[in-house]
Parts: sequence; structure tokens; C-alpha cells
Amino acid sequence: MPRMLDVSDEVRAEIGDEEADRLLVGDDAPRSYDCTSCRTPGDPENDRTSTVLFVGEETAVLAFAHATCIPSQVVSVSEEQLQGAVRSITGDSPASAQDAGAAAPQNVPGGQAVLGITSGLVLIGGELHPALVVEPTAPIARPGSDGPGDDFLPLLIEQGFIPVTDTTELPTLLGGWSVLLAAGQLHAVLQPGAEGGGQVAWWQAHQALSVTDGWRAAVQKTQRVLIYAAPVGSIGQQPREDLLRDALDKAAAAGKLVAAAMPLAGTPGA
Repeated sequence: MPRMLDVSDEVRAEIGDEEADRLLVGDDAPRSYDCTSCRTPGDPENDRTSTVLFVGEETAVLAFAHATCIPSQVVSVSEEQLQGAVRSITGDSPASAQDAGAAAPQNVPGGQAVLGITSGLVLIGGELHPALVVEPTAPIARPGSDGPGDDFLPLLIEQGFIPVTDTTELPTLLGGWSVLLAAGQLHAVLQPGAEGGGQVAWWQAHQALSVTDGWRAAVQKTQRVLIYAAPVGSIGQQPREDLLRDALDKAAAAGKLVAAAMPLAGTPGA
């Protein structure tokens, strides 16, 4: 009998009762695995283990994770993301820079800017929290607007982000949004779909981004990621986390910072 394996109803619906039962009795379950979230070893004989099904347009991949890292769930991703996750899981993906750095860009509706994302750890209340700092490369215009203004922060506030005046306070959890971390790498920030549909990518990495071991350890502990956003030119590329924190403090003091906390993809939004 296995073991300590969890197959959620949504995963069972995708893979079928026969395959789900084979997993639960141990026929197809791994004897060991690298957690698809934190990338540390797992053993379904001794560790509570989640089945995580990544579904693309044409491909589906079943992975395993510590139940303490991520619950059993179905995660919908683009085919490109899924192939990247497969390469990450199998160890065939090229290594990304381990230090904090700008993510691959994505076009932003309503403007020619792209979003850069920097990962880092933020100390709040004596505890390190995993954070992502989002800054566009140019002003973001409201969709349909011809004006030269920058509506990046107002648009995010309308989505539920909260203006930051004090970076020593934890941002509130934003329902319906989440961060997709797969195979120990950052793939996307997800937002609620239109008219109650499934989550869609607000930001998506063109190539999965590696994060530091300390960042992964922090997110495994807190189960959520802090997202800070600022207009172009407010933060910049900071080579050290202390300088990144200083830049966040200055942006907050200038009224140019919003934030929200988000769970890992698929976890409750409130």
C-alpha cells in the first residue's frame, strides 16, 4: 500500500480512475522523487506526497511534490511552459543565473513596455519572505488610452493591490492570484480569468527562471510570495538584496509602490 500519496479529485478526473488507483496502490508511484516545488528529495513511503498534473495544449505531465509545499492539483500552462517544466524536471534545461535578475519580458496590453521581475528575500518582522519585484521598462498606458500617462499602479490597485507606505508590514493576500513555481523554478504569476474562468498568466517567463536555494526554502516555509510593483525607473536593477530593500523603501516613501501576497498556484486564495 502506498504510502502517503494524495490524488485530488481534479487530478483523478484528468488521469482516470484506473491510473489514479494504480498510483494509490503503489504500482506507478515513484519510490523517490525531487519535489516539483522545492526540488528537495521526497519519499512517498514516509512523506505526505501530492500528485501535480501539468496540462498544456497537447501534453500533460504528472509530477510529485511534498504535500507541505503544494497540494494535489491540475495546473494549466502553455505548451511552451510545459516543455520547459519537462526539461527542468528531467534536468535537461540550461542553468539560469542564480542571483536576482530581470525576467524574460512579456508584452503588456495597452503599451509597448515589458515587465521585468527580480526575485529576492525581504526581512519583515524578523522573518525572511520570498518576494518578486515587478517593474516595467516603460510607462504603462491604460488599454484604449492614447495618453502619455503611466497607469501601471492605478491598474494594479483596481485589481486589488494595496499601496505600500511601510515596507515593514506584510502585504495582504490577494484572492484569485497565485505564483506558479514548478520544478523549483519560477514560471508565471497567475491572475483570475475573465467571467469566473480559470487563472491566466499576468506575467509569464519565456524561459523558466531559477531562484536561489534560500528563496525556495523561504517559500516552502511561508507558502506565499510577496509581489511588489513600481512604475518604470523606481527600483532599477539592484545587485544586492540590501540595495533592493533600500530601493523599495524609497519607492514606498515616494508613493510609488504597491504590493500583494500570493499563494503558490492552486492553493486557496484567501
